[in-house]
Amino acid sequence: MNTALTAKNALKQQNQELLERFSAGESVTALVSQRCRFVDELLIAQWQAHQLDETPIALIAVGGYGRGELHPQSDVDLLFLIQGALAQSDEAKLSQFIAFLWDSGLEVGHSVRTLDETIAQGKADITIATNLLEARLLCGPQAMFNTLYDKVREGDFWPASDFFVAKRDEQVMRHAKASAFDLEPNLKSCPGGLRDIQTITWVAMRYFDASCAEELVAHGFLEQDELEELLECQGYLWQLRFALHLISGRDENRLLFDLQRQVAELLGYKDETQLAVEQMMKRYYRTVRRVMELNQMLLQLFKRATLGHTKELEIQPIDEQYQRRGSFIESLQTDLFKDPVEIMRVFLHAARNSNIKGIYAPTLRSLRRARRAQQAPLMDNEDCRKVFLEILRHPRGIASLSLMHRHGILSAYLPAWRNIEGQMQFDLFHAYTVDEHTHRLLLNIDRFSQTEQKDEFPLGSILINQLPKKGLLVLAAIFHDIGKGRGGDHSKLGAVDAQDFCDRHGLNKHDGRLVSWLVENHLVMSVTAQRRDISDPDVVAEFADRVRDAVHLSYLYCLTVADICATNEKTWNNWKGSLLRDLYFSTQRVLARGKEKPVDIRARVREHQAKAKKELLRRGIKEKSLDTLWQRFKADYFLRHQPNQVAWHAEAILKHKHDEALVLISKHTTRGGTELFVYSQDKPKLFATVMAVLDNKNINVHDANIMTSKDGYALDSFVILEQDGSPVSQISRIQGIKKALVKALSNDTAKLPKFKKLPRKMKPFRVPTQVSFLPARKPGTSMMELIALDSPGLLAKVGDIFYRCEITLLAAKITTIGERAEDFFMLQTRDGQQLNETQQEALSEALAKALDTHNQV
Repeated sequence: MNTALTAKNALKQQNQELLERFSAGESVTALVSQRCRFVDELLIAQWQAHQLDETPIALIAVGGYGRGELHPQSDVDLLFLIQGALAQSDEAKLSQFIAFLWDSGLEVGHSVRTLDETIAQGKADITIATNLLEARLLCGPQAMFNTLYDKVREGDFWPASDFFVAKRDEQVMRHAKASAFDLEPNLKSCPGGLRDIQTITWVAMRYFDASCAEELVAHGFLEQDELEELLECQGYLWQLRFALHLISGRDENRLLFDLQRQVAELLGYKDETQLAVEQMMKRYYRTVRRVMELNQMLLQLFKRATLGHTKELEIQPIDEQYQRRGSFIESLQTDLFKDPVEIMRVFLHAARNSNIKGIYAPTLRSLRRARRAQQAPLMDNEDCRKVFLEILRHPRGIASLSLMHRHGILSAYLPAWRNIEGQMQFDLFHAYTVDEHTHRLLLNIDRFSQTEQKDEFPLGSILINQLPKKGLLVLAAIFHDIGKGRGGDHSKLGAVDAQDFCDRHGLNKHDGRLVSWLVENHLVMSVTAQRRDISDPDVVAEFADRVRDAVHLSYLYCLTVADICATNEKTWNNWKGSLLRDLYFSTQRVLARGKEKPVDIRARVREHQAKAKKELLRRGIKEKSLDTLWQRFKADYFLRHQPNQVAWHAEAILKHKHDEALVLISKHTTRGGTELFVYSQDKPKLFATVMAVLDNKNINVHDANIMTSKDGYALDSFVILEQDGSPVSQISRIQGIKKALVKALSNDTAKLPKFKKLPRKMKPFRVPTQVSFLPARKPGTSMMELIALDSPGLLAKVGDIFYRCEITLLAAKITTIGERAEDFFMLQTRDGQQLNETQQEALSEALAKALDTHNQV
């Protein structure tokens, strides 16, 4: 390998060999070691070829390379240890050597330091100190390396207690930047990742002066099964990282969406009931949860060993078996958990004592042993069931359920929970695994009861305290998604599981039926509010009929809000909150009035007109002008708009003296969103034009009411939001949108613009366009549901197709679920008729042809 090109080709050839051996199922541990040996041989050969073996320079591998672990694209970290200033010739040789490594394609991190500089910088920087702990001599004077080795292990370099605190704080900072359940996790730095395993090893090496994790068993710090678990977890994370490097061709440690499918395929996963990528990620999430628990337990044991029982860990007796040590519960008998009931009682004590936040490490170790030894589900034990119900009904029960989930006791109690642990859904909507989502839902229910959350969840905070039995809501939350991953309707599967659970736990029939009903219907309120026209009395009446009574309504509202807020951080916004509140109160009025007394539509129209007129007359608008204007409007306009909206529109229209379109954007939010109103002589592609402008301005559309006056003027209302879900509020932003819309609507020959490229995160997803027609609620109309990839300019393209197919849009409900658009449109032909079968087929074909371009591989 006398040239960098030769070395580069050799590295490529070795990567191909590693790919073939990895694909054939060879141990990743062996391949990581093989990669390291190959690089060792390359560096040593080039060290000699550059005549550096004749210089007083030690070539030392540090960091991951130092401990003998190299993945295909890992950085090669080197320390060039020197005695002092280098001779000019030696410095030139070293520069040429480093340049050769870079030219060969190796990612090299290096430093050139004397022994004193190395020790000084190591004392000042915990990262450098950690790298030096794993230093390994490749070439050069052995004596120089031995001196460095001894210096690094002296007590004053980094005392074990200081080293522990520094690594613990480093981990806390790292965890604050990411979640263990990120959709695109970093295999090294995410909680439960490789760094957490390495942190355990580093701290142990410093304390015991051990060279590897295996030695910790001999020191009595690690138990053999804990070591095996750590190595098993590390092995799986290594498989993922190794595959990631081979596929990406770079030092990539993030499991990005566009790489996940390829990694799963390389690891041999196949699509079954669950997608291959979902199976792979399920094992990943379960692995990091195991690592997190081991890391927490072992670092707590290290803390006790290095820092001792610190003064803040006050001891308070609980009973003869337990005491509180600081914020941890501690068992006083090592064999206590041989009795399954004691496993449950730990968490009942945690519920009863608000100062308990976790389990003391030695107790956790005993609990882990008992968990592994448990043969049958804890739920099979009658006494365990009694304790679980106590936890469930306790005001702090959710905190204990959270602790049970963290330590695998919830799945040991409830077998169905085990099925959803780590269960991910390969999309952009569900930001968490099913179990973590449910865990967050439970925490949201707990938040409703907290005084400081009243402003964020005003209605939920009231209703949660009016529920007859909060524990029933908690049970419904536990089971609402428990049927996922099995195939079939998860709501119905979960309802059956919930009913069985209630029966086995002795709940009365009414309570059991309520829990099962909530699980089966947990999506109904969200779907009705976001996808149906809740200003339509028939829609509200249908929902009220399904809800049955005010008690079911209150339970369902609390479950729905908690569920939406737990799906991802961007899902909840004031617009959705307002929709759900409106539906709640509308349904409450129907239930109180009685379904046999329907809303008088004509009376509501007259009421809206009267209230709007009163306000407009107060503002000085002439009644005659107002009556003349309103004679041009159809009754449906007044039904779909509130009096304040009707007044706002009328005043602006009567004052508008220009031929150009009138564009209004409310400075005040409407149902948590910003209202956009367009008044213009109706023209082809008006909806498509408006959608194109809003897409270009990065505005999301959530609702559309498309109306035309009797004399052919568009009266189109939209609810719009910023990309982050907040209302459009900046004056300059509003003015820019208005100006762009007026300009676009003034151009009769305007063509749809070129839209932005599909974002990187969206590219791995395939959402075939689906068009279905639903039973029409109003004569002369057709209801169409569109499911498609939420690509840039989607609504503008849909509007353009409506125009080309001679279809008139009457209303739209826009819902984006991650990468999926699930939109509803009320349509009719241009002559005011319902679409016939031929027209429906033609429209479906046109939409599929136009929108499926991004789904083509």
